[in-house]
Amino acid sequence: MSKRIQAKYKIDRRMGENLWGRPKSPVNRREYGPGQHGQGRRGKISDFGIHLRAKQKLKGYYGNITEKSFRRLYAEAVRLKGDTSENLIGLLERRLDAVVYRMKFVPTVFAARQFVNHGHVLVNGKKVNISSYQVKVGDVVEVREKSKQMALVLEAADSPERDIPEYLDVDQKKLKGTFNNIPNLSDVPYPVVMEPNLIVEFYSR
Repeated sequence: MSKRIQAKYKIDRRMGENLWGRPKSPVNRREYGPGQHGQGRRGKISDFGIHLRAKQKLKGYYGNITEKSFRRLYAEAVRLKGDTSENLIGLLERRLDAVVYRMKFVPTVFAARQFVNHGHVLVNGKKVNISSYQVKVGDVVEVREKSKQMALVLEAADSPERDIPEYLDVDQKKLKGTFNNIPNLSDVPYPVVMEPNLIVEFYSR
């Protein structure tokens, strides 16, 4: 369903990290960047480069969110009470495509975006086809009955690659789950180290 296989692995190679912890990632074989100059010497990264890289990594992890959308999320994180970096993670994890991915209804976050956009997901019994929709605490997210036998869904449910985080309560047989609480950074099962505090510094310049 998702046609972003090459693109998503290109992000892996550019970052030099296996962003989603997938066994097929090319970083598992070679850690240098894509293209003919990928193996060239890497100079010392500036402070700006370190902050930019942190932002690109987090954006890329959630399906390469556009800069406009990401900046909007950051502005909302600033507006909310509490730690801005934690608020940003909470808002990203509340995206419907992220919730669908975390609940293991689909194998990748890219597939999750398409899955939601194509109308396969219900929130509290109503179809929602906006991948950036913000799920609220207590919301019930499920796969539409007609979509439960899709190969993509069956593949994800049987995959041993990921565990479902504790802030979600999921019935895998019914392909239905509840968003229990907004997670902190330490609650989110990222396969790599994410540094949202550097992103706050990046936008605060």
